[in-house]
Amino acid sequence: MLTSFKLTRRNFVRAASAGALAIGAPAILRPAMAADVLKIGVLVADSGPAALFGPAQRAAAELGAATVNAKGGILGRQVAIVFADAGASPAEVAKSAVKLMLSDKVEMIFGSHDSAVRQGVENVVKGKLPYVYTPVFEGDDCSPNVYFLGEVPEQELQKTLPKLLEFAKGKTFYLVGNDYVWARTTNEKAKKYIGEIGGKVVAEDYYPLGAPNKFENTVAKIKAEKPSVVLQTLVGGDNVNFNRTFADFNLSDDIVRLSCLLEENTLMGIGKDASKNLYSSLGYFADIDLPENKTFIGELAKKYGDKAPQQCTISKGLYDAFIFASAVAAKSKSLGAKEFAAAAEGISFETPSGPMTMTKRHTTKNIFLARCDGTKFTVIDTFSAVPTQQSCT
Repeated sequence: MLTSFKLTRRNFVRAASAGALAIGAPAILRPAMAADVLKIGVLVADSGPAALFGPAQRAAAELGAATVNAKGGILGRQVAIVFADAGASPAEVAKSAVKLMLSDKVEMIFGSHDSAVRQGVENVVKGKLPYVYTPVFEGDDCSPNVYFLGEVPEQELQKTLPKLLEFAKGKTFYLVGNDYVWARTTNEKAKKYIGEIGGKVVAEDYYPLGAPNKFENTVAKIKAEKPSVVLQTLVGGDNVNFNRTFADFNLSDDIVRLSCLLEENTLMGIGKDASKNLYSSLGYFADIDLPENKTFIGELAKKYGDKAPQQCTISKGLYDAFIFASAVAAKSKSLGAKEFAAAAEGISFETPSGPMTMTKRHTTKNIFLARCDGTKFTVIDTFSAVPTQQSCT
């Protein structure tokens, strides 16, 4: 997954600062907590370009731990979080994972960060304890004792692309993304589905993350090509800059855009004047009308008041991780790799975005297609229980 993000608007800075103040220091053990706590390491973006999401990640994780503890904990033990920064380089985060295991004695690790960091953590964890990876990512990873809760390209695109053609004026596609494993893998898989619906890719462009440009070259080519759909695998500040430039070229009326990683914070940066005919396909939006989500958002508001950090698919997954781990442990009666893996297969658990089922260490889940209305999302279609098509054993 890509979570690189530049703070391109002043209100991003204010929102991030308010969230950080609301959340404060990492979780500590309550005095009344039993001595035999179960420590879980949680990797969040405290620094680096994705730090905007850190406060929301912490809030979601803390609520997940509190929810599990209120029901008796995991394996009858109260859960305690040990936070670590996932915003550093993969090598540095891998060192933090080693510390979590050897010094802090955590018995599970949850993480919301990019794929390069995930691979670094996998290399040091080596399947010795359950590692739950929560954000959107490219798929095709079967590392031992790793469990993936985030949506993969197959889920985001297979059902969404045919629906999107109802709003487009044809079947030609222009692909633009960051030059990174998630974007390139997603677009390669997209080509398959575009072919299945009789579509054609007319061009594709890739840019380094955070490159100092406004994408004028690509937008000028899009204006000349006149595709029906622009499929975006851009992240954060690049997503913001591209869509603003696209609107500046007055292309929004005739060309539909679909982003594979457009969440609430990024949409705020794009702004209402640049979001016409822009769509997003994800496994969660903060305004989805489900009882579980209303409870989730309500509990966060109760805890943090009007300073509750903005939730999105990148942060909410850490809440899901606690619910998932609790459900699996209740069945496995152990956190041992073999027992945990056997219990995880086929298990279903309720989340703010609806039920999820773990199948081959990935989650069958709901996928939502949302239209951008100003700086808000309106869900226009829900695809229930979409499989991942991953094949880990």
